[in-house]
Amino acid sequence: MSHPQDRDHRTSGEQEPAYVRIYRIVRQIPRGNVATYGQIAAITGNCTARMVGYAMASLHGDGDVPWQRVINARGRISFRGDTWRGERQRELLAAEGET
Repeated sequence: MSHPQDRDHRTSGEQEPAYVRIYRIVRQIPRGNVATYGQIAAITGNCTARMVGYAMASLHGDGDVPWQRVINARGRISFRGDTWRGERQRELLAAEGET
């Protein structure tokens, strides 16, 4: 499925924005599976796990990027200051069969 934000409007030599690359990769994580921030960063290239975390945190609502499938290196949900988001992530993963 093509997403408007994935369209390539770059001119020769320009690199696609990191968040666009990150979101494209996260969309490919199958339902019931997870990947770590570091794994996404490594696949994205020229990116850090922290950048992936910022990209996931910048998402609002339940859009087409399955942000809940991205977890920390310990295989856990990363709770931030907003515990509701961590609880929502846990609920979404449980609904997908991931514990």
